[in-house]
Amino acid sequence: MNLKPTRLVIIIFLFITFPVYCQVKLPKLVSDGMVLQRGVNIKIWGWAGKDEKVSVHFTNSTYNTVANNKGDWSITLPKMEAGGPYEMKIEASNSITVHDIMIGDVWVCSGQSNMELWMKRVSWNYPGEIARSENKYIRQFKVPDSYNFNSPQEDMRPGDLPAGQGSWKIASPENTPDFSAAAYFFGKYLYEKFKVPVGLINSSLGGSPIESWISAGALKKFPKYYNEAEMFRDSSLIKKIEAADNARINAWYTELWKVDEGNKDKQQMWYDPSLNTSGWDSMKVPGYWANETKLGWVNGVVWFRKKVDIPSTMAGKQAKLILGRIVDADSAYVNGVFVGTIGYQYPPSRFDIPAGLLKAGDNIITVRVISNEGRGGFVPDKLYAVVANGDTVNILGEWKFRLGAIMPPLAGQTFIRWKPLGLYNAMVAPLLNYRIKGVIWYQGESNADRPKDYHKLFVTLIKDWREKWEEGNFPFLFVQLPNFMEAKSEPSESNWALLREAQLKTLSVPNTGMAVTYDIGEWNDIHPLDKKDVGYRLFLAAEKLAYGNNNVVYSGPVYKSVKIAQRTPYGEGSKIILSFTHVGGGLIAKGGSKLNYFAICGADKKFVWANAKIEGSKVVVWNDEVPKPVAVRYAWADNPEGANLYNKEGLPASPFRTDDWMTK
Repeated sequence: MNLKPTRLVIIIFLFITFPVYCQVKLPKLVSDGMVLQRGVNIKIWGWAGKDEKVSVHFTNSTYNTVANNKGDWSITLPKMEAGGPYEMKIEASNSITVHDIMIGDVWVCSGQSNMELWMKRVSWNYPGEIARSENKYIRQFKVPDSYNFNSPQEDMRPGDLPAGQGSWKIASPENTPDFSAAAYFFGKYLYEKFKVPVGLINSSLGGSPIESWISAGALKKFPKYYNEAEMFRDSSLIKKIEAADNARINAWYTELWKVDEGNKDKQQMWYDPSLNTSGWDSMKVPGYWANETKLGWVNGVVWFRKKVDIPSTMAGKQAKLILGRIVDADSAYVNGVFVGTIGYQYPPSRFDIPAGLLKAGDNIITVRVISNEGRGGFVPDKLYAVVANGDTVNILGEWKFRLGAIMPPLAGQTFIRWKPLGLYNAMVAPLLNYRIKGVIWYQGESNADRPKDYHKLFVTLIKDWREKWEEGNFPFLFVQLPNFMEAKSEPSESNWALLREAQLKTLSVPNTGMAVTYDIGEWNDIHPLDKKDVGYRLFLAAEKLAYGNNNVVYSGPVYKSVKIAQRTPYGEGSKIILSFTHVGGGLIAKGGSKLNYFAICGADKKFVWANAKIEGSKVVVWNDEVPKPVAVRYAWADNPEGANLYNKEGLPASPFRTDDWMTK
């Protein structure tokens, strides 16, 4: 047979590629170690050749189907009880066996960084927790960080799968460090209570605003966000922005390194322990050099050094250098040896000091701090210490410092992955065939500067996800924003309070629950470490809404109604009487007999602190200097430090206001 070269190439190409095209394939979620949802019909799906026959063998039954003309196929498994492990075999022109399958409860865990925050970041708070975490019945699937503005994705792309993501992992000392901390504790409480396998699908991304998690159709009611999503369908625009950002940022850091005086003398860098620092100035650490020194608002590099006296019990031992949290980036040296670096301001700076480096007596710690913009320095009210062999040496106080370089402020990066729609298409759409028990959601910080949009966006997201999953009004449990930023001495307006109010209003959506957390945040850290209480409060909501325990008190007090009474034994003027739901075993003032953080105002709308007293299931609020009060607010602040209205079950009341005035 005499074939022309072009025809021969075509035949060879088809021979090579056709078997690959016909091979049955599964989505990343349907893989070893997966947890399937009990008590519902389960969908198993994938891809094969056009019109190819596919068989699924599971628990002594076989399910047959045929792929459609696009190669899509699916089968439905009947409802099953909790159990496992099982194996599943999928056969077509090839076969795939999925091992170690559990039947239990599956929860989608989504939101921004406080949901994403790993167990390894909070392990300092929970010594031994990771070492004790071995549990084959608790598993996490980390959805890879990705975005797409063009269409909902069927699956996660192989190129989006960094190590530890895109596969099911069993809770263990090896794997648990990469679990979402909030989700891990939530899952642990669920397992301890119900002894049912728990699957945690962790689809979260730090910094993400709520509009990035909403589908295109649902976003259309928000033209501002929908139009922005449409703009980013243009991949050339994305490449242009990314190239410009990278060029600008790289140029800034290149210039910074070039002009940094601490790097110029290669014979004696500024981390050299023998360096003469007699001409350096002093600053108290922690603190910001804009406030504590004559440098003022300088961006660039400032070097810090401290002589630390290490006792003989710590000498030569492996140790930890704890530098609290530093704005914006830092590199640390001990006795001239580099021990670690943090490239941005949010993670804690904790570095291993290798054995043999510390010596008895004087040791030199050097920290090179980079400030991109704003105030640079050491965040107050954090631990700054050297820790070894059970001993701790505090390194607070006077440090020597010297300016290494002055740079213009560095404008922030354009975070395209946070733009509207992108995360829904890439990190939610691939999950929609997978049956779930419900959702836990921890997000809002990135929307706190525009809280007036949030309620409508949040209600839209919940409705959108429920419609897309086609599982009815599954439980949707969320975390109200914690306390953050410095406490203020007088009542004031607050965007964080407004966003908490938007979250509170979302409880009007059926089958939703909220964990109040303004008592377990950190004023100086947007990523508070207490994720165990977050997980527990979400678990309580799940116990009621997902598992039907009508006896559990799952919420703190929630404001219900207000009444103004004219005569009062507490003072000359009127009083305001507040009623609540979710009072549980009764209202209490946690930590003492006095209620804190109630504010009251008259017709002038000027709020002042108020007296407040519990009377049965109500709270009476008054101030003698406001004889005709019209409104009350409780815990209305970025950081309502000291707010202490709880129920006897130990759950805090949600912040609230009785007015609905537009605030700036």
